[in-house]
Amino acid sequence: MALTDEAIGKIKNMITSGELGPGDRLPKEADLARRLGLSRNSLREAVKALSIIRVLDVRQGDGTYVTSLAPQLLLDMLGFVVDFHRDDTVLEFLEVRRILEPAATALAAQRMGAEAIANLQAVLDDVGDTSDVETLVANDLEFHRQIAVGAGNAVLCSLLDGLSGSTTRARIWRGVTQEGAVTRTREQHQAIVDAITAGQADLARSWATVHVAGVEEWLRRAL
Repeated sequence: MALTDEAIGKIKNMITSGELGPGDRLPKEADLARRLGLSRNSLREAVKALSIIRVLDVRQGDGTYVTSLAPQLLLDMLGFVVDFHRDDTVLEFLEVRRILEPAATALAAQRMGAEAIANLQAVLDDVGDTSDVETLVANDLEFHRQIAVGAGNAVLCSLLDGLSGSTTRARIWRGVTQEGAVTRTREQHQAIVDAITAGQADLARSWATVHVAGVEEWLRRAL
């Protein structure tokens, strides 16, 4: 593992120094191993690890390339990790959401255009009167995803996307439907859309805070 870590560090330095940029092809394995003073086995393990976290893209028969290094790509693993949370850590994830989501909603109120807002309202309208958990979870994910995109910040959007694990949302919506609180949740969603439509960033931030804090409080009681 120490040799693999060393190999990862050396490849990372090539990228962070600018020697290799997004989309660049790495030298051939033998050449790169010799140049970095590594065994080919250590280099292979390092490339495998960096491809898992989306830093490198191994193309069979073509070579290994640096990915775009876009935030949404590099943070893609966050959602995978979030789905492994335990009951005693889910509230910590929600606390982070409570910090980030109101900020994203306020930015969306300042930056979303008329077409994007219309699409957001359409998502809310699409759910209808259903109480089906899978439908509610899918709709909820898309609603919050569009707000995050509307914030116009790729890093913030990727962080929120990773935190919005479907496993957690499924549990939340299941509890909400059992408690008959679907109407209240929909009303909060509508209030968020109305604030964004009016371009009222502070109001949008407040409603998003109320919404996430309400979910957090329900989970505190449920766990």
